[in-house]
Amino acid sequence: MPKVTPDSEREPMNAIDAATVGDLAKRLQQAYETGTPIDPLVAQWPDLTITDAYRIQQEQVRGWVEAGEIVKGHKVGLSSPAMQQQMGVDQPDFGHLTSGMFHLEHQPITARFLQPRIEPEVAFVLGRELRGPGVTTADAARAVEFVLPALEIVDSRIRDWRISIADTVADNASSGGVVLGTKPTPLSAVDLRLMGCSLQRSGELLATGTGGAVLGSPLNALVWLANTIGPLGIALEPGHVVLPGTMTQAFFVHPGETVVAHMHGLGDVTATFGPSPA
Repeated sequence: MPKVTPDSEREPMNAIDAATVGDLAKRLQQAYETGTPIDPLVAQWPDLTITDAYRIQQEQVRGWVEAGEIVKGHKVGLSSPAMQQQMGVDQPDFGHLTSGMFHLEHQPITARFLQPRIEPEVAFVLGRELRGPGVTTADAARAVEFVLPALEIVDSRIRDWRISIADTVADNASSGGVVLGTKPTPLSAVDLRLMGCSLQRSGELLATGTGGAVLGSPLNALVWLANTIGPLGIALEPGHVVLPGTMTQAFFVHPGETVVAHMHGLGDVTATFGPSPA
């Protein structure tokens, strides 16, 4: 399991105790269970640090794993200027992807979401371990076994998406779900920087973008992730999926809609949303 920065290495001014971490994690978990978003955590804890927000995230991940979920990868969020502007933040973040978040392409998705949005992304599937710090672009490229087109469903347990960077970090980087395409492509066969992408919802063109919107290249986001989580004791493992960030803004999605992303050189990926669960 990922490690949390020791107390001696954390900011002493605004640190919250373990009981508060557990309480805030429980509030977010209750939002999952009830389907009712909660007020921003920073409304009560305005000095909540990013370090402590990651402690809250990890407390939730620990609970999910104890309940039988398996960590299957990670996501980088807020890695494009478009998303940073849309969400009102100024830096990337990361979250965990667990087994229950993955949905099959073309199969109706009936999972309970609170206020979902959808994003087109390249998915890296790793063939070898990546452990920071010190990971280079060459290290990251060598670790990628293949890439897939993907759609990420982002969701927020925070009411009306009124998130600060601390709120979204605590909320597992606003993770919701993942749909992977089924055509693996070697990394060497596509230029991720120049790769064009289009996003359609029920036949309507929503947006276009390129891979260069993601920190200049999605591969840079993979490097950032490995070097950011390495000091926390977390390695990116063989077989894990890494979502580096969206090539467009995120768009709301509703039951009954179908979303298709086309990525030049990678093909299509389709997410079909069934009726809302009772």
